[in-house]
Amino acid sequence: MISVENVSKRYGKFLANDSISLSAEPGKLTVLLGANGAGKSTLIKSICGLLRFTGSITVDGFDNHTAEAKRALGYVPEMPALYPILTVAEHLEFIAKAYRLDDWQPYAEELLQRFELDDKRDKLGKELSKGMQQKVSICCALLPRPKAVILDEPLVGLDPHGIREIKAAVAELKREGCALLVSTHMIESVEEDWDTTCIMKNGKIAALCKRGEMPEGQSLEDVYFAIAEEGKS
Repeated sequence: MISVENVSKRYGKFLANDSISLSAEPGKLTVLLGANGAGKSTLIKSICGLLRFTGSITVDGFDNHTAEAKRALGYVPEMPALYPILTVAEHLEFIAKAYRLDDWQPYAEELLQRFELDDKRDKLGKELSKGMQQKVSICCALLPRPKAVILDEPLVGLDPHGIREIKAAVAELKREGCALLVSTHMIESVEEDWDTTCIMKNGKIAALCKRGEMPEGQSLEDVYFAIAEEGKS
């Protein structure tokens, strides 16, 4: 569903992503795991068409810059970017019109209730806390019922209820066949549902782990810290 082949991204002389290849398949949770600065967010922004890069990226078989790819993809950025003078309800209406959605209101209402935003529908974007903005961003990403969803550090800033609901939503999306790509530096946030984990370090995929193929007695945490601490004296 999401295919990344030999993608590299430079900022001047700094190589942020170095020939990265990976895929996120339908009904699977693929995780980008790594410390801050490992290159996770740069890769995600490239996939979403927000950065120029070398290599190839497709979503649902379409080049990631095409309208077809963008219709198939939902994106929840690490830092929510709401329109300051649109209300919560108007954000959802904007998404519905942009995607030309039909009969979207019942699902929008379901999302608002699920993320405890139903009493905030008339609040302006600039009046919301960071956590509330994150919840609105999640609702906007899910409203078009995308075939693939990317979440960049989705649990940062959320309250316990929001964390529970986003984890439940991820599990439901997996069951419905959605391809999920989650970037995080918090192993515990994905340890229940991950299928494939790409451990990133210095702009590269240092290890590719698949659930069910881990050596007996070895955890994802063991692999991650062995890589993170490699080369340290």
